[in-house]
Amino acid sequence: MPVHKQLKLGRIGVDVSHAKIPAKDWEECTGLERSGSGSGSGRINRFERVISIDAEVSEELRGKIAEIVDKCPVHRTLDAVAKFATTLKPGSH
Repeated sequence: MPVHKQLKLGRIGVDVSHAKIPAKDWEECTGLERSGSGSGSGRINRFERVISIDAEVSEELRGKIAEIVDKCPVHRTLDAVAKFATTLKPGSH
């Protein structure tokens, strides 16, 4: 997507980890998710993404990048059944 948007980001890396965590430990969970109603477990899928960008980017561009990654078809599909935490960090120059 950076080519389409004409963003000069250099090398980009993404690390993703997954864990099943108690819904009560995730403050953005709904009451239904916290109680475990529906699934019976009270646990949720949590994905943590760390996106490394080699180029220096402004806070405004960092926000735009976060918006773009949330529009990814895989993210949008999983977002219905999982929670995401995303961190943007400088890559190794």
